[in-house]
Amino acid sequence: MIRDDAEALRTAAELAEEFRPGASGRDARRELPRAELDRLTATGLLAVTVPAEHGGADVSAVTLAEVFRLLASADASLAQIPQSHFAYVNVLRQQGSPEQRAFFFAEVLGGRRFGNAQSEAGTKHLQDIRTRLIAAGDGSYRLTGVKNYSTGALFADWIPVLARADDDLLHVAYVPADAPGLTVTDDWDGMGQRTTASGTVELADVVVPAAHVVPHHLTFTGPQLHGAIAQLLHAAIDAGIAAGALAEAADFVRTRSRPWFESGYESAAEDPLLVQRFGELALRLRAADALLATAARAVDTARGDLDDDSAAEASIAVAAAKAYTGSAALEIADALFEVSGTRAALDGLNLHRHWRDARTHTLHDPARWKIQHLGRYVLNGIRPPRHGLL
Repeated sequence: MIRDDAEALRTAAELAEEFRPGASGRDARRELPRAELDRLTATGLLAVTVPAEHGGADVSAVTLAEVFRLLASADASLAQIPQSHFAYVNVLRQQGSPEQRAFFFAEVLGGRRFGNAQSEAGTKHLQDIRTRLIAAGDGSYRLTGVKNYSTGALFADWIPVLARADDDLLHVAYVPADAPGLTVTDDWDGMGQRTTASGTVELADVVVPAAHVVPHHLTFTGPQLHGAIAQLLHAAIDAGIAAGALAEAADFVRTRSRPWFESGYESAAEDPLLVQRFGELALRLRAADALLATAARAVDTARGDLDDDSAAEASIAVAAAKAYTGSAALEIADALFEVSGTRAALDGLNLHRHWRDARTHTLHDPARWKIQHLGRYVLNGIRPPRHGLL
């Protein structure tokens, strides 16, 4: 059990140092981090957002974002796996009944993990959810559909499934991973975040008791932070990728790069042109970290006094952070090669994993739409929509 924010941060920092040495090898071999995820779970870190009245630490958004940033700086795939876990803990906080919260929060405190079965491929758009939750005569439901990009599902004890009920409204069904009719396939073939096992979940007439179904559509009928919190964690992962790439670039230049012959210096780290470039990249990273922290504080402020205005401020702050951290991660991961030299491109060094992770993760949802909402808010006072991705 983690008792408070300070302990959560200490634990995340320690785990990051523990996971960092093996991250490159796991990526190169596509070795799924089961042992590492079990280690992460055993520390209690996955239960830190359980409300205090249910025995959890109930850490701040500032702390949670920093936890993800630290983990992603060591292993971006490993940090990605529990992102949905926290999102679906939050769904229970918002719309779970007292009985559902008591049951599932006890599960989380006991070390059980949530995965996700949310996105679907081949539909008209992201929110064209075709998985159906059909009411049965005995008060239970039957769940049928196919889900893709199901990060965390392969490692989960419970798989929250986003589905539409008979009324076409969105619900989340919390399904045990060993439920009859549920199949999880490790068919993820992404160039980056290789070890997230973000594969396919198939549901064939899976029985779900009514007690395990949450009316997620109600989340979006009023001011909400569901999207802001989920996106904050994505921004934290991007900031972590940027930090990990810059640290590895600096170490490589100090220890392995040769100085350019025209510089006149004995080491590459003394080259003023490289010093300048590292300064520029460090500035980008500091700006990304600052926007991430600002966004997390906005979420915490809104949690304390949630209304349309505070929710909008939080969503806009997170949108700005997500747009900026994504571009910073890409720039810094690419610049790693620019500053390190030809030797850095050797495939065996696997330095390209930072760029592959950044490029893959930043495709989650388009930054251009976040900038659109930011512009509309600043220019015309239009609050961002309540669709869960802001």
